[in-house]
Amino acid sequence: MKFVQIIDFETERLDEMEQIFEEAGQRVAGRTGGPTHRMLLKDRDNPRRYLALIEFDSYEKAMSNSDDPETGRMAERLGALCIGDRVYTNCDLVDARDLK
Repeated sequence: MKFVQIIDFETERLDEMEQIFEEAGQRVAGRTGGPTHRMLLKDRDNPRRYLALIEFDSYEKAMSNSDDPETGRMAERLGALCIGDRVYTNCDLVDARDLK
């Protein structure tokens, strides 16, 4: 079953965070077990708040990715750019479809 981790965070340094996300995307490109999709949402009512949705093929692959030392280093770099704590929500993907 596909798995999605939602990371809820606040920052005023999104450009720097996007650079870290880009570097991470290049690092995992073509590697099995890493994230398969990323979506970044900006809260219209709080311009400092964002939600990152990171999709994996399974919960197990997500946890394996979390154990990767490179992932830990990336999380530390991102955390330094955040205001306050990040909130992680772990979800099994029950349904996804295009509604066109």
